[in-house]
Amino acid sequence: MPEPIAMCFSGGKDSCLALQELQREGTYRVETFITTVTDAYDRVSMHGVRRSLLRDQAAALGIGLAEVVVPPRSSNEVYERAMGREFDRQYAAGIRRVAFGDIFLEDLREYRERQLAERGLEAVFPIWGQPTDRLARSFIRGGFEAVTVCVSLSMLDASFVGRDFDEAFLADLPPGADPCGENGEFHTFVSAGPIFSRPVPVARGEIVERDGFVFCDLAARGQNPPGIRPAMHPRRTAAPT
Repeated sequence: MPEPIAMCFSGGKDSCLALQELQREGTYRVETFITTVTDAYDRVSMHGVRRSLLRDQAAALGIGLAEVVVPPRSSNEVYERAMGREFDRQYAAGIRRVAFGDIFLEDLREYRERQLAERGLEAVFPIWGQPTDRLARSFIRGGFEAVTVCVSLSMLDASFVGRDFDEAFLADLPPGADPCGENGEFHTFVSAGPIFSRPVPVARGEIVERDGFVFCDLAARGQNPPGIRPAMHPRRTAAPT
């Protein structure tokens, strides 16, 4: 029987690729997603995606969701304390491993491994070391659908936000930009794909620039997005893109 594990899950493409790889390989079974959300904004930290969409996405993937709530602009200390409490809960429930969608950032991997080791847990990296250009194209050709919800203006032009993550998006990336946004260039929300039981239809709303990032608000299709109040975190230690 596959070992039950938890997964730090952002709702983005790398998380979904890692989940797909875990399901394909069969050694582990993801029972719970762990996602950081910012309480005052009711949104996924860093990505700015509405909490309601995160919950709908988890339901469409058939996996439970643990929301780690942090305040706006929380310090690393606050973030780590909140994550530590959730890791303790997972350990008490019998979980011994947590999966991540990281690909090549060694310092981030080491950070995660240290954080988990303090709680008696081990990290699993299902897509670690794979070429990001190949991963990006396998995502697109494999039938996934995603929208770019956040772009770092220090790395990309604002015109990249709100776009479908597709071959045209990849072709337009400037030299030096990672095809998976592994350096923080962009973040995505996945609305459909082969691991989903059903699509999560979304409508694009207002585009907002804030603190060096530009966000595209998303809402469930049929709703009228009133605008975005993105939830930020000071460093990229929450779930990957």
